[in-house]
Amino acid sequence: MFLQLSIGTVLMLVSIFMAGVTFLVLEVSIQRLSGWLRREPHSPKLLFLLSAASCAILAQVTLSVWLWAAVMWALDLFETIEMAVYFSLTCFTTLGFGDVLLPHDWELLGGLAATNGLLNIGFTTAVMVETMRYIRKSQIEAMRPPIG
Repeated sequence: MFLQLSIGTVLMLVSIFMAGVTFLVLEVSIQRLSGWLRREPHSPKLLFLLSAASCAILAQVTLSVWLWAAVMWALDLFETIEMAVYFSLTCFTTLGFGDVLLPHDWELLGGLAATNGLLNIGFTTAVMVETMRYIRKSQIEAMRPPIG
């Protein structure tokens, strides 16, 4: 049990760190593009930014799923890497079909993977909403005529 908790904790910390780096890169990119984002036309820029951010987040989540899968495969919990990736993905998305399962002695690791996925998806949603709100607010302020 303690081995599973230790491995799961390390994987969660690495995954959360990867998410933090991804969002830091997105934030720096948005700051560098702030002048361009404030100028019209706004809609295509919002579409571009949302698409780019979604791709970056998808890449980060994919790396996290592969990280979990690689460790599970290295622990010899699955016969193939494909089964490990499939299991990691269904856990990460908390879908959990139940057609591929961990050995009984390692079931706790699946719950930790699901928790990691849930945290990642919640964090991602919050960051995306806040980013869009910030950009849209900046664009609206840029359209207002100067006071005075």
